[in-house]
This record gives sequence, C-alpha cells and structure tokens, in this order.
Amino acid sequence: MKKLKTPLNENLLTKLKAGEKIKLSGKIFTARDAAHERILSRNSLSFSLENQVIYHCGPLVSKKNKDWEIISAGPTTSTRLSKFISPLLEKYKVSAMIGKAGLDKTTFTSLKEHKCVYFSYTGGAGALASKHIEKVKDVYWLDLGEPEAVWELKIKDFPLIVGIDTFGNSIY
Repeated sequence: MKKLKTPLNENLLTKLKAGEKIKLSGKIFTARDAAHERILSRNSLSFSLENQVIYHCGPLVSKKNKDWEIISAGPTTSTRLSKFISPLLEKYKVSAMIGKAGLDKTTFTSLKEHKCVYFSYTGGAGALASKHIEKVKDVYWLDLGEPEAVWELKIKDFPLIVGIDTFGNSIY
C-alpha cells in the first residue's frame, strides 16, 4: 500500500493506477454541492486548492469549547457533483478528489487533461473515516450550514483506492 502526503504533484499522480490502495496524509478540504457552487462563483478564495484534495463529504461535527471535532466523515455520492469538476479543475488546479460511486464519464476527459485522480472511499464508513482525521485546521462558509461548509482537515493514513487514474482508467 502506497503512502502519499498532500500536496500532491503531477509526477506522483501519473504513477498511480486504478485499483491501487493508498494511505493519504496531510491536508484535505471537504466540499459538497453548495460549496462547489460558491467556490466556482468566486474570483478568489481565502484558501488555496492548488495541488490539494477535495473530499466530497458533509461531515457530522461537534464543537467543544473553541475546537471542532469530526464525529463522522463519510463520503457523499460524487456523481451528482460531476457537473462542477471540469470548471473546478480548470480554475483551481485541484490534484485529487475523494468520494464514493465514481464520476460520470464526461468528467474522465477533464481528469486526464488536468492530471487529476479520483480516490474512492467506502460509503457507510464515516465513523472509521473520522478516526483518520487528526484535527480540524479551519472551517469556511459556515453560513452554508455545517454539512455544506468547507472543512480544512488534517488527516493521517486515510485508506483509499484509486478509483479513476490520470489516464482515465476506472474501477467502476
């Protein structure tokens, strides 16, 4: 099992093959529908997505004093976010995405063109995912609601499968 650390670069990403198991550590961002819409509507962001990873996830969170805790962080179905992928990769140079159920085939060309990888995580395993989250580094756009906000997370050894590689090969 390969161990990867964010930020991810093109040289590393092009060596990954669909079906490979990896453990990911470093910084990732969560984003669902409303967050994707807002990200694409902005000319600039207060956080950088370049060479970063977006996790299609609306985490269940709890605030203890001033600190946030992730209770569960299961993936949301990525297919419904497919319409955002091409413009997101074009505008922000994201290196990878994490989700479940894959992406629609129209996004494969964009993934190949931008050397982006889609990692798969098992649905229904949100409590297990939260065990790999070391801390919440920041949260953006809480006005969207906790599940739709963008959460900047520090993760350690998050278990993933390369669902779609940079060549458009897919496990789906």
